Amino acid sequence: MSFPGFPEEITNAIRIPDQFFRHVLLSVDKLDELKLTLYLFWRLERMEGFFHYIRFNELLKDTQLVSAMTKDPNHASTSLRTALRKATKRGTLLEVDVEDEQDTIICLNSPKGRAVVDAIKRGEWRASQGTHPPIEIYAERPNIFQLYEANIGPLTPLIADALRDAERTYQADWVEEAFRIAVERNKRNWHYIDAILHRWQEGGRDDRKDQPDRRDTEEARRRYAKWGK
Repeated sequence: MSFPGFPEEITNAIRIPDQFFRHVLLSVDKLDELKLTLYLFWRLERMEGFFHYIRFNELLKDTQLVSAMTKDPNHASTSLRTALRKATKRGTLLEVDVEDEQDTIICLNSPKGRAVVDAIKRGEWRASQGTHPPIEIYAERPNIFQLYEANIGPLTPLIADALRDAERTYQADWVEEAFRIAVERNKRNWHYIDAILHRWQEGGRDDRKDQPDRRDTEEARRRYAKWGK
């Protein structure tokens, strides 16, 4: 079955650095390397926390990725290793072996990724200290327009433009969390949500400062969760 096409409002967009298109894309000559690189842009973007990384053994557990890389599951590890080596040699990705865990940590070649790799090599940081909780990586997350209509009200042209700008500016998990905080505080308006996002962007996200008043939070959570029913 062919892909039905993209919707008018692009949802859950993934940020890919401009340098990838200017310096990397046209030099990639192996499809498996391109598949793995784009997959990791997508997968790492969906992670929470300050450091984003993935274990090689986690890749092997993704049956959709494995089937896209090889027709024989027995060759999955070899196919992924080959693609990973090409991407790391090109400088797009970074990898570091964690011998006591018999695994490999993979990051984007970015300042944060290089910090992770350097810390592991120096023995100052273990990947197990920052493991990510499992997520439904192929499940659709609510987009910013769905969140607004479910938790605040009908869209207007002005609000739609503001939401479109915010979706391009902020991480999807930040947007979802800002809506949740606004609902729990009974501050159901876009200006309040936008102020939270702007503060996080300017000064960094600090979950301790965003703990909601616990009064009526259970009822608020139930109202917030209605978009998924």
